[in-house]
Amino acid sequence: MGYLSSVWFGVLVFISLHGYNGNIRLFEASSRIVETPDQIYRTGYHFQPAKYWMNGPMIYMGIYHFFYQHNPYDAQAGNIVWGHSTSTDLVNWTPQPPALLRSEPYDFKGCFSGSTTLLSSGKPAILYTGVDFSDNQVQNLAIPKNLADPYLTEWVKSPYNPLITPNSVNKIDGKNFRDPTTAWLNPDGYWRMAVGNQQNGSGVALLYKSKNFIDWIQVEHPLHFQNNSGMWECPDFFPVSTSTEKGLETSTMGPNMKHVFKASKASTDYYTVGTYNPNKDIFIPDNVSLDIGLGYRYDYGKFYASKTFFDSVTNRRILGWAGLQGIPRRIWLEKSGNQLLQWPIVEIEKLRINPVVEDNTALMPGSVREISGVDATQADVEMSFSAKTLENAEKWEGNWTNPQQVCSIKGASVKGGIGPFGLLVLASKDIQEYTAVFFRIFKGDYNNFIVLMCSDQTRSSSHLPSSDYDKTTYGAFLNVDPLREKLSLRTLIDHSIVESFGGEGKACITARVYPTNLAVDGAIHLYFFNNGSQSIHISKFTAWTMKSAQIN
Repeated sequence: MGYLSSVWFGVLVFISLHGYNGNIRLFEASSRIVETPDQIYRTGYHFQPAKYWMNGPMIYMGIYHFFYQHNPYDAQAGNIVWGHSTSTDLVNWTPQPPALLRSEPYDFKGCFSGSTTLLSSGKPAILYTGVDFSDNQVQNLAIPKNLADPYLTEWVKSPYNPLITPNSVNKIDGKNFRDPTTAWLNPDGYWRMAVGNQQNGSGVALLYKSKNFIDWIQVEHPLHFQNNSGMWECPDFFPVSTSTEKGLETSTMGPNMKHVFKASKASTDYYTVGTYNPNKDIFIPDNVSLDIGLGYRYDYGKFYASKTFFDSVTNRRILGWAGLQGIPRRIWLEKSGNQLLQWPIVEIEKLRINPVVEDNTALMPGSVREISGVDATQADVEMSFSAKTLENAEKWEGNWTNPQQVCSIKGASVKGGIGPFGLLVLASKDIQEYTAVFFRIFKGDYNNFIVLMCSDQTRSSSHLPSSDYDKTTYGAFLNVDPLREKLSLRTLIDHSIVESFGGEGKACITARVYPTNLAVDGAIHLYFFNNGSQSIHISKFTAWTMKSAQIN
């Protein structure tokens, strides 16, 4: 059910009500509240509610709709409703009345995650999980009251709710049955949708079909499952083109396409690429070694319970809204067909002002250089690096398999051969506090080179104790050949969130940090750095100050 995100006095608390059993499981950025009356950590161009807490995005009549789990009354886990905001550009947002309020026996304990679907008639529909009096998770339907209203300000719950319930016949665990996907229409004329589930410790995407979107029949076998993988939350399932970067509508079937299955587990969004057989109603990954929990992630940082939708106006598939709303990302299949590429939507670029350009310059070994002329608290930075030779690359150890662990061992302060080099963001003037986003290049055993992308928070949020606040170092392998390709980095900085995209979107890392002196003018800085023994060439660099967006 996606996790709920809450910013109260500036601190984001990730709260998941998945597996709701009278208790609430917490994914916390912190275990304390930082009291900042002026809310200095509130973002300037990333969406968040006006107060308290932070599933299914869509576009209807040219208006983008963002639905999110929200407690409008308190920073507590009760009173969960579907908050609703609208936009014409995915950047500036206007609040609308809540779309769903808990009001019936089947959602008495809250209206939790779900998805939106545009039916064949063009009518929008919401499928969502409610928690009833007995703490059972059940699946429900809501439709707009007035289809002529492009802002969809009123929604009506179906009189047939709940549509799907756990019972003694289907033997579904009512505490682990949630998050219906966007539905797709198969060639046989029946709608399909999947619901997250767990059976004997294995992740399962239960599959259902319906002719009328009300009477749902469970298909004998799941859409996909994986043994011993734990509960699968917030599943997502959609087609991608193998011949173009354009997005595909969710019900598209045919040649020159593959399907992506995504599931959220262990605070991470994993996805796998494969083939969907609409006749047999089954999804098969192309590579089982890259299945859920084993292979690619949308993001290697703090990013969970995300959702995609098809933008029919621009023919894009857009990913976003995980926790504090990350900048919406356009996603498409990389030419190899193995992984997705992600890039911030182009609309965000209209917030850019006052570009600072510094091309064709060198970062000498051991150097740190300030980037002046840009607001370091609210910026968009794009740059590319190259090295004239890779002879000084450190040796990759054979027992290193987890990039996050290697980034933790080889952090920004650990000197190397080629790297670490990159950016120090949200940094103090004396460079005692910073978040480092960087690359490090290693030499493998077969004359190959391994590129590591890291986001190191160990020196961030220095006023907050590590025992209470998340200061994880994140890491990802970057599938780039540094002999033939330049290393590109784009980083979006917004007060307390840092989103980084490496290799033109092959790897993404999101971090949440809380700089000590954010409220003091001129106290936050932005630096290049190179802590390696070899100089690095910056072939292209541009940084923009970002204007604030209208956010609720």
